Amino acid sequence: MLTKFNTIRLQRHLLAWFRKNKRDLPWRRTRDPYRIWVSEVMLQQTQVATALPHYRRFLARFPTVEALAEASDQAVLKVWQGLGYYRRAMNLRAAARAVVRDHGGRIPDDPAAFAALPGVGRYTCGAVLSIAFGRRLAALDGNAVRVIARWLALTQTVDRPATRAKLWSAAEALVPERGAVPFSRRCEKGAVPLSGGSLEQLTVGFSGNSRGGQSCPPRHGTPGHGRSAAGKTARRAACEKGAVPLYGAAASKKGTAPFSEKPEKGAVPFFSNPPGDWNQAVMELGATVCLPRGPRCGECPVCRHCRAAAKGIQDRIPARRRRKPIPHIEVGAGIIWRHGRVLLCKRRADAMLGGLWEFPGGKRRPGESVQRCIRRELMEECALPVTVGKHLIDVTHTYTHLRVTLRVYHCRAGAGRLKLLGCDDARWVRPQDIARYPLPAADVKILEALFSAG
Repeated sequence: MLTKFNTIRLQRHLLAWFRKNKRDLPWRRTRDPYRIWVSEVMLQQTQVATALPHYRRFLARFPTVEALAEASDQAVLKVWQGLGYYRRAMNLRAAARAVVRDHGGRIPDDPAAFAALPGVGRYTCGAVLSIAFGRRLAALDGNAVRVIARWLALTQTVDRPATRAKLWSAAEALVPERGAVPFSRRCEKGAVPLSGGSLEQLTVGFSGNSRGGQSCPPRHGTPGHGRSAAGKTARRAACEKGAVPLYGAAASKKGTAPFSEKPEKGAVPFFSNPPGDWNQAVMELGATVCLPRGPRCGECPVCRHCRAAAKGIQDRIPARRRRKPIPHIEVGAGIIWRHGRVLLCKRRADAMLGGLWEFPGGKRRPGESVQRCIRRELMEECALPVTVGKHLIDVTHTYTHLRVTLRVYHCRAGAGRLKLLGCDDARWVRPQDIARYPLPAADVKILEALFSAG
């Protein structure tokens, strides 16, 4: 079991590894909270390689929180197209409007204020505020869950609320304080610990942050009471004589910036933002070394501190509940033609993929032919009679909870005006203009097939 001192060594070794091995990602080259926030929202349930081009495109279109706040739903959804989970984009835009309206365009660094914004949960609050502002908050994503569960050798199912609460407590206790940075053996003796707990304590019901840390309110605890004057004095004493430069005004007579990347001459190298760097280091370890299958324990800088590795059970952690089979449905969809234009329908805002435009159609009922399904759905959606013609393509797309196969046919619209019965809007669009509308991924494939078929 790890002692408090070994917890400090765990932190020091992992942070040193992160500084040398971290991937060069655009959101790691900035302290702009808006850009960090955008990256964290995009990276939820999305791989880095997929998010990168969207991140650059999004910031080119909406470079500031004010620009995003002023944007329309359709503009935001179009730039977001291809990332999926479109509710993230709508929440981000709504939160940007709240920042401009309620905070004068400045993203709040107070956990309570930031957590109150639309779409900001416990992870997003901890990640953004720790990285952008140095707040001592935990950020527990899927990678961090796996890493910490292995460190603690937690064999309980991590989907259970009790296990997840234990992981959050461990994550919060392990976040370093930003004023004490013993990353050198010269400062280990007598140095103030980066966190007040040990991994031994974390496995026996540790229920909150150590040393007055903070949680992300309002749903996940209340802010702590901060560091005491005695603690500050102890840290200065532990790091005197140039061993570890302090932060803020104490770092220099001129008032060095809190997160300066340039240590004083002759000082021991240090990390400018221990809380944010620590959260990123844990996630980076999970993304590149502590993999879900076949973890590279031989490359792990903190393998000696991992209880799962010591017991040889790292491949069995984290344990998860067995998922139910994903249901598979068939959908009939029509390329509805009238006078050289194609009908697009806008999905209802409160529905899955809300706000996006699609080639209209719907779920096929048992025993119903695809052609009959399309005719019925067009009448139910916009009171439009259609004649179903030639088959164009079948497209299968898998969501987190559903697998859908769209069977797409060319159709000819009958007489009559469109009525918005099952959609928020409907328009007749020239084929060459369809790409201007935000479309679900499956409909993008349909559009590609439409043009390739001539």
